[in-house]
Amino acid sequence: MAKIDDTEGNKFDVFVIGSGIAGQTAAKACVAGGLKVAIADRREYGGTCSNRGCDPKKVLLGPTEVWQEAKNLQGKGLKSMPTIKWKKLQKFKRKFTSAVPKKTEENLEKLGMKLYHQSPKFLDESSLSVEGKTIHADKIVIATGYEPRTLPFDGAKYLRESDDFLNLKKLPKSILFIGAGYIGMEFAHMAARSGSKVTVIDFADRPLGPFDAELVKELTEYSKNMGIGFIFKADIKSIKKTKKKYKLSYKKGGKTASLKAHMMFNTAGRIPSISDLDLEKGNVSFDEKGVQTDAYLQSKSNPNVYVCGDVSDQDVPLTPLSGRQGYVVGENIVNGNKKKLDTPVIPSVVFTLPNMASVGYSEAEAKDRYKNVIVKLGSVPDWFNAKRVNAPVYAYKILLNKRTEEIVGAHLIGPEAGETINLFAMAINNKMTAKDVKRTIFTYPSWGNDIKSML
Repeated sequence: MAKIDDTEGNKFDVFVIGSGIAGQTAAKACVAGGLKVAIADRREYGGTCSNRGCDPKKVLLGPTEVWQEAKNLQGKGLKSMPTIKWKKLQKFKRKFTSAVPKKTEENLEKLGMKLYHQSPKFLDESSLSVEGKTIHADKIVIATGYEPRTLPFDGAKYLRESDDFLNLKKLPKSILFIGAGYIGMEFAHMAARSGSKVTVIDFADRPLGPFDAELVKELTEYSKNMGIGFIFKADIKSIKKTKKKYKLSYKKGGKTASLKAHMMFNTAGRIPSISDLDLEKGNVSFDEKGVQTDAYLQSKSNPNVYVCGDVSDQDVPLTPLSGRQGYVVGENIVNGNKKKLDTPVIPSVVFTLPNMASVGYSEAEAKDRYKNVIVKLGSVPDWFNAKRVNAPVYAYKILLNKRTEEIVGAHLIGPEAGETINLFAMAINNKMTAKDVKRTIFTYPSWGNDIKSML
């Protein structure tokens, strides 16, 4: 364990900014390498995922999954519907989140790290200002993650953010989400099933831009059928506060319109959290994607700085990759730049119900890369697994390189798609062909076994 030597003042081998999975992983690797490490965070320790992101979101999602399964099976063995108690659900969620900051701090302190509770600012290439102190470090790691994108129209100050939704004590009667990406769509589904009247508005012509258009269309139609309203191609002009609600004005097709809701949320995407760091003073170059790094995740402009997690310009904003980046940064600081970031094919999932999941190339990307592509497309709510739970939506699009029959892309919508996509990720990363998968014996009947029929 590396011990803090107070006689050395505020001088460290490594100073890590951010205590999420990326920052923690890098910091722990540096401690294990015998280095003197400090870490800082302006918010509660533990990062976004465990405190105010994917983990609490999945806890809130759980009862809506039960509710939806019960609704699908009404009259088919189930008589009455469960009721979602939002207040009790929030209490259950806090059992997962409330202990995270304290436990994280205790674990880091046991390793001998010095902890700070403020966002540092660069003073020069190797110095920071934090908690009124000037800190010097041989290496500085930026792992500050993402933050909500600021919206430019009048009245945007009335918007709440994802943190606020995940901590709502009471669900309002009506909610508007500005932005139809991951967060907006997931929250819209949770709120609608929990009893709110939900509207989603976006400047684009459909939700979930990175996902397959044909499958997104199925999700959109299903979402409309469950009561979620959509407004696309909208240019938002302003938000005003009324007596009990908020009024949003927007322009669409040359016409001005408005709508009201009890709460409005900014779910229009997230950007690298770097605005408070004074990166210019540290000679740390960045762009809209994040801090600019090389293959070793070292700053291109300041060799004293390494970057990992969402804030890196090489990151896909997914927790598993953030951890991998943190490991690479820690290894390179301890042993010199020997380890490059090796990014596998990474699956992604939108936890709407049904799930929307994807891995590998899109259809357009595959056709651009390979001379001939086999497209396996099907809408199959009549397959056994979907019929036994009366799931209304179940579809897939699988892409094969025709020459080799290797699987190069997979896109799913349906129950447990977030789990099934992992099998396709493993197949693509191991360059498996359709025949390789088909001759594998899976449990039956299972969602995993369905992938053989998709090929």
